[in-house]
Amino acid sequence: MSRSEKPGLRYQTTRRAVQLLLPLSLPFVALHAQDVTQYGPARGALVIAGGGQLTGTGIMERFIELAGGDNAKIVVVPTAGGNFARNGAPTVYDPERVLGGWKARGLTNVHMLHTHDRALADTDSFAAVLRDADAVWFNGGRQWNIVDSYAETLTYRLFHEVLDRGGVIGGSSAGATIQGAYLVRGATAGPQIMMTDEPDHQEAFNFLRRSAIDQHVDTRNRWNDLIEVMNRFPDYIGLGISEGTAVVVQGDTFDVIGKADVAVHDRSGSREVPDPPFIKLSPGSRYDMRARSVVTSGEREKSVDRGGALIR
Repeated sequence: MSRSEKPGLRYQTTRRAVQLLLPLSLPFVALHAQDVTQYGPARGALVIAGGGQLTGTGIMERFIELAGGDNAKIVVVPTAGGNFARNGAPTVYDPERVLGGWKARGLTNVHMLHTHDRALADTDSFAAVLRDADAVWFNGGRQWNIVDSYAETLTYRLFHEVLDRGGVIGGSSAGATIQGAYLVRGATAGPQIMMTDEPDHQEAFNFLRRSAIDQHVDTRNRWNDLIEVMNRFPDYIGLGISEGTAVVVQGDTFDVIGKADVAVHDRSGSREVPDPPFIKLSPGSRYDMRARSVVTSGEREKSVDRGGALIR
């Protein structure tokens, strides 16, 4: 992908080509559900959490509610945690450990999905669990592992079909960043690199189109880090999400839930870095991404001090 090419387009093109081969009996709206929105899914929802401890924030409860409640079929993807051990052996995940927290909530229809092998991820025998899933949750770790395993595969396409039929995609930390269009901190050399030169690690999974998503922004002082990404993609919306905090996306709007703030980077009015460089939205806020405006203010909504200093 060239440095000027917008991420997400290659996957979308692949997905369109596959959709044209699907049986004509599928509803037209399922094939083109995303076309009526500019950012989020026309059907279904996204739950994008900034990492850290989610217990007591209401985030997981909201995800389960959107999925359909305690009887929902939820697929959990731990792949961001790593594909290979230091000795080069494939990482083996224990389903009981991965799913234990979900089962402790009383959920019984939960399933783990993991492979390091993209060829396997392109088979129906592996991906079939997604065909009737109500929701998918991506665990944290390093987001490029998710790309290495599932990009341009049947599994990737079935992730999107969960949304097309009204399901939910959620995730925290790396599981948040993978939901955008540009893959923030996709460098294998380390998460301190915001924009990698590695061609295979620049595109996220494009559940939230025209976006770049960062996480842990409060505890790791990352408030301004998306400025670099916005300089290259000024028509995107940038979301920096604090720990214990999430945005719940339905259509082209999102609500902030949890315990802390979300930084919204917006260059729609000018390609110059605005002053302040972003606005902060607190829990209870609602934001319209298409209009690039706050619909409802949260209890602590505030912006960077207009004296000119960036938060460091």
